Amino acid sequence: MNARLPTPPAAVDWEAVRAELAGLHVITASSQRKQLSKDFYWYSPILTAQLSQCVADLVVKVSTEDDVRQAAAVAARWKLPITVRAGGTGNYGQCVPLEGGIVLDVTQMCRVLDLSEGRIRVEAGARMHDIDLTARETGQALRMWPSTWHVASIGGFIAGGFGGIGSFRHGILRDPGNLLRARVMTVEREPRVIELVGDEIQQVHHAYGTNGVILDVEVALSPAVEWVHCTVLFPTYRGALDFGIAAQDPALDIFLLSTVESRFSPFYTSMRDRFPADRHAVFTMVSPASMAEFRALAAAHGGTLSVAGTEAELLAEGLPPAYECAFNHTTLQALKADRGWTYLQVAYAQPFDPAVVERHLALFGDDVLQHQDFARAHGECGTFGILLVRWKGEDHQEAVMREIESQGGCKIFNPHVVTIEDGGMKTIDAQQIEFKKRSDPMGLMNPGKTLGWQPHMAQDR
Repeated sequence: MNARLPTPPAAVDWEAVRAELAGLHVITASSQRKQLSKDFYWYSPILTAQLSQCVADLVVKVSTEDDVRQAAAVAARWKLPITVRAGGTGNYGQCVPLEGGIVLDVTQMCRVLDLSEGRIRVEAGARMHDIDLTARETGQALRMWPSTWHVASIGGFIAGGFGGIGSFRHGILRDPGNLLRARVMTVEREPRVIELVGDEIQQVHHAYGTNGVILDVEVALSPAVEWVHCTVLFPTYRGALDFGIAAQDPALDIFLLSTVESRFSPFYTSMRDRFPADRHAVFTMVSPASMAEFRALAAAHGGTLSVAGTEAELLAEGLPPAYECAFNHTTLQALKADRGWTYLQVAYAQPFDPAVVERHLALFGDDVLQHQDFARAHGECGTFGILLVRWKGEDHQEAVMREIESQGGCKIFNPHVVTIEDGGMKTIDAQQIEFKKRSDPMGLMNPGKTLGWQPHMAQDR
């Protein structure tokens, strides 16, 4: 699978390896190793076929920086592949060990190290929701998080993520001011710690853990808001999309904005009559201060507000929060009901033209269900689709992708591949590869996940 490791020793003395890992929590049981060698790649039938047999030879659970140093040094001495994982909520096999070796589980590295005005520093294994709860004790909150934030770790989000809930308000992770600082352990016989500040973090952001073990990170916080979770219903999907465009008015303070067509309704059983099968939905999180204008805008576009309440109020009614009806949670809800679906990710040309989506509705029929998320990147509003696609084999999937990309400006972020570049980057990030030469000189980290690393680059140190 793409880039390969330098040839390891002909045989690994695993008893000797375990002896060198003495004092660490080492897992050898087959069932646990299999479980901790997987993520949510099962969203993709293609990745399921490719990755189901990929299993670590050992799993090492670390809880301190010294633990990481010991495990990294052992991996370097034995030239063992080493793959970092935490919550395992990624969808592309980011934490799947393609070539065995060691899976380094950092979930126990979850401490809050520092919290001050506008920033929080935490260990990489800390769960996003737990971080947010801690920040809210000071009246602050995370700027963005994935829809799986109850399980997802901050290290995994930075290493594998792009944006998420909150990106409509605060941009994507890559935007200036969101990621402030990171500390990374190298994988060498004598591991070092490298500190990255500001834009330097791009060297490890969205690198799939291929160039250093993220130890801790500092991210920006914003004043906490008790968002109103809203569902607005429309008789046509074009109406929902037009409202989504209108809601980008800078006068409105909105944290999340997502449109979901009516054919998703049967998958959202917990929504009951709040998302009926004959209506299309817009899911939002709106500032209380903007609710009057938001209601007026919805009414002006022919929308009906079926849900409006805080997260606590929705949960008390047995309703899901808005963020569990957006981003890739839409795919998850469908797969819970019918494993015959998979998905595609699309970025649309800007300014967004809803006619492109209308054309796809007519062209693909029941094979493709439409769902769009709105987010800001580099200060500009963008539109992204996470489309539900009926699985009819790889040829059909490829045909759908080709048709979508034939529309001017539509770009597929392919979720059915394991490499960073094939998935969406499209080009090799030279900055990340140069940093890999410093942080992972033998090319041991998460091999096979980047096309930019070639065996001849490896240095034996």
